[in-house]
Amino acid sequence: MYIYFSALILLTVWVRMAQLQQGGPDEKEKTTALKDLLSRIDLDELMKKDEPPLEFPDTLEGFEYGFNEKGQLRHIKTGEPFVFNYREDLHRWNQKRYEALGEIITKYVYGLLEKECHLKKVTLPEGYGVIVLNPNENYIEVEKTKAQVQLSSDSSDEPAEKRERKDKIQKETKKRRDFYEKYRNPQKEKETVQMYIRDNGSPEEHAVYVWDHFISQSAAENVFFVAHSYGGLAFVELMIQREAEVKNKVTAVALTDSVHNVWHQEAGKTIREWMRENCCNWVSSSEPLDTSVESMLPDCPRVSAGTERHELTSWKSFPSIFKFFSEAIEAKNSSVKPAPTRRSNRIKYEEF
Repeated sequence: MYIYFSALILLTVWVRMAQLQQGGPDEKEKTTALKDLLSRIDLDELMKKDEPPLEFPDTLEGFEYGFNEKGQLRHIKTGEPFVFNYREDLHRWNQKRYEALGEIITKYVYGLLEKECHLKKVTLPEGYGVIVLNPNENYIEVEKTKAQVQLSSDSSDEPAEKRERKDKIQKETKKRRDFYEKYRNPQKEKETVQMYIRDNGSPEEHAVYVWDHFISQSAAENVFFVAHSYGGLAFVELMIQREAEVKNKVTAVALTDSVHNVWHQEAGKTIREWMRENCCNWVSSSEPLDTSVESMLPDCPRVSAGTERHELTSWKSFPSIFKFFSEAIEAKNSSVKPAPTRRSNRIKYEEF
């Protein structure tokens, strides 16, 4: 009830001000007085009751969640899947809760990779036998210092008059924005700046860095890629930048619901031809696993992953992917041009 009541007070004041602004000098004085009164309202205190503190547990148990025997995240009391809208009409709080839980799950998955899969988490640059890229971690966030704030606001070599006018506009804009933010977001978070990781500031940069420092220097004779979603785009970018090296070392590439686009990424004809022969994209589809799926792009064949859920395409298509890799090795060792995999009788890919 208090939430709606607070909003009603502010709405009434603003409506009244709008009415007063239509009057004469006396009415304008009243408007100024009302503005002064409104500026003294402590919106931080007024709106804190609208949003719970942004403080969350640091364990799965604290969130009352856990993974069942099937590896599914479930509430430990109700058995229900994760619910994003834990509190109605508090989207920002729900988002922060979701992010906090996501951080815990990330650490949990890392633990499983080390414990169950016997992988070792190391900081670049170190070598791998099997390489699991982490293209999503491109920067760290640190609190923005006053020096950084001042540095970012330094003026250019603009004329003094133009700079003063711009500064005035910026100050007015900031004043209005801060007023709105106090109402919308009373628990304002600290200003942060993103510090990008050197040579790994994007998924594409990360893929090229790992290729240059690890994959290209490895003794492996057969290199295979499994690239999911944006990872497919990163692989195409790697081919564009290291075409000859990739063709010489990579035997086959399995994409799963890849979002790459050879036209937008301006991949050349030789790259597209190589992808048609050595890549396959298992996409989300209601069709059975390995059923051919039409494509409008002149690149690799597309087949169904046997699921309509984007996040499950890799897991669902693993049996077909490993068979695809095995057949690619056999074709390479027999010195015969790689033939299509067991999907060949279903794939009828049109040349572009």
